[in-house]
Amino acid sequence: MKYIIIGLGNFGTSLGEKLTQMGHEVIGVDNRMGKVEALKERLTHTICLNCTDQQAVDSLPLRDTDVIIVAIGEDEGANLMTTALMKQMKVKRLISRAISPLHETILLAMGVDEIVHPEEETANRWAKKLTINGIIDSFELAGHYNIVEAKIPKRYVGKSLEEIGMLKNYGIVVLTTISVSHEKNLIGSVKKVTKVNGVATSNTILNEGEIMVIYGNINDIHHLLKEN
Repeated sequence: MKYIIIGLGNFGTSLGEKLTQMGHEVIGVDNRMGKVEALKERLTHTICLNCTDQQAVDSLPLRDTDVIIVAIGEDEGANLMTTALMKQMKVKRLISRAISPLHETILLAMGVDEIVHPEEETANRWAKKLTINGIIDSFELAGHYNIVEAKIPKRYVGKSLEEIGMLKNYGIVVLTTISVSHEKNLIGSVKKVTKVNGVATSNTILNEGEIMVIYGNINDIHHLLKEN
């Protein structure tokens, strides 16, 4: 897959390096030539330009890029202007970094539904979310074992865990399921609301639109979700 990361601070650099190491094409963008030069051997490509300038942004291969990540953290204004430009350009998938609760509120009002908080999340978790189809979030334990929030594969919707045999067939344990609904906040933007459905049992039914929380080896999880 092809990624553009705008803002090569600590988070943008770490995420870009991990995605590059995983074999993806990563274009790192920053308005500081020193940053661009320092990373030119560690990312697929690096470009020095000001992403609040529409003419400069037009030079980026946005249409051919799968995911745009606005990782600017030092300047909220530059982050918001760049995000607005990306929304205007109708990129395929847009993820933006939030620095504060107010910043997040503004991003939500702009219609950005994927927001990253690097002070709370790690580049490793986002690398998994971006590259393994179906993963919503993950928490890495010892070795290669992870607890993962994932979309329910369509072929398992309406079936019980006993029918599926998740542990027997994939070596994966379903811990719980999460129901997802949407409601409007005070400024009229739609906000996602989640409800944990308790500890899963063999009788638990996997319903359409729910999220399953699973535990297992990341390779087994990848195999399960890749089949979806």
